[in-house]
Amino acid sequence: MTAFPPATPVTLAPRRTRDGARIPEITLSVHEAGSGPAVVLCHGFPELAYSWRHQLTALGEAGFRAIAPDQRGYGASDRPEAIADYDIHHLCGDMAGLLDALGIEKAVFCGHDWGGFVVWAMPILHPERTAGVIGVNTPYSPRGAEPPTAVMRRMVGGRDEKLYILWFQELGVADPMLAANTRAVFEKLMRGGVEPGAAVAAFSGQKAPDEERDGQGGFELNPFLRIREIDPPGEPIMSDEEVEVFIATFEKTGFTGGVNWYRNFDRNWETAPEVGTEKIEVPSLMVTAEWDPVLRPEMAGGMSSLVTDLETAMIEKCGHWTQQEKPDELNHILLDWLGRRFA
Repeated sequence: MTAFPPATPVTLAPRRTRDGARIPEITLSVHEAGSGPAVVLCHGFPELAYSWRHQLTALGEAGFRAIAPDQRGYGASDRPEAIADYDIHHLCGDMAGLLDALGIEKAVFCGHDWGGFVVWAMPILHPERTAGVIGVNTPYSPRGAEPPTAVMRRMVGGRDEKLYILWFQELGVADPMLAANTRAVFEKLMRGGVEPGAAVAAFSGQKAPDEERDGQGGFELNPFLRIREIDPPGEPIMSDEEVEVFIATFEKTGFTGGVNWYRNFDRNWETAPEVGTEKIEVPSLMVTAEWDPVLRPEMAGGMSSLVTDLETAMIEKCGHWTQQEKPDELNHILLDWLGRRFA
């Protein structure tokens, strides 16, 4: 079991968003290793700062100050009740506030999954605090012409239960089901990568990879809805002791904080139109995973038109949980790029 630095509670002072809205004080649970140029590691759903345990140690030993918070709504960090408290302004405001609390002027922000959306928004919403950006699986994407959930509903033929992001939108539905099946969520979903068609087939209940559209139309991907029935593809990526960290934590906290991030997709689109529109000019690295069934590598194909200083790398035969499935490969890529650009 990989050693993980103990958590320190860090209270962030109240602050205001770019449009003047007030973000109240919040306390985050933060893990740190090393000293030197700061690298902030932002996790996704349903994860924790612990997801970065392999990177935190490696970065710290390589001469960087690696910082991994449980983000708002997760783990030992505060979990506000209001859904709007989980929009992109609050999430990025937390990262700027964390730098203030730790006495850091600028940092490289590295994010996976939902954390990727946060870090790509940082140079737009908080350019003065952002030295560089690393996206792991999650690309910087252009802003769409309409709210994201409208696009998603067309993908599933208007059947929200077929796509987990839409299923998450209704209050009181996904949260209790996830909480009642916490062990299954982590034991069945946190698996190594397989070819994307096979993963979609397993997680959607389809009989074959090419059955992405049923007779009523629409792509389907909602493994959470039928979590007990899934015969998961791929091998476990964690030891029994490691997976128990996630299970014990989410059994205590529930999933509502993390699910609330998804409930702000349209709000983010409406209130932060500059994200996905303005170009990113800080040094940036995009790391894709060949076998991620949701965040496909080709989704990063057009990033060079939006990110002026971009390097890319792909980890072969890697699924969604990149930093835990292929830690050595990811660490090599991160340390090479950081060493050339920020050491």
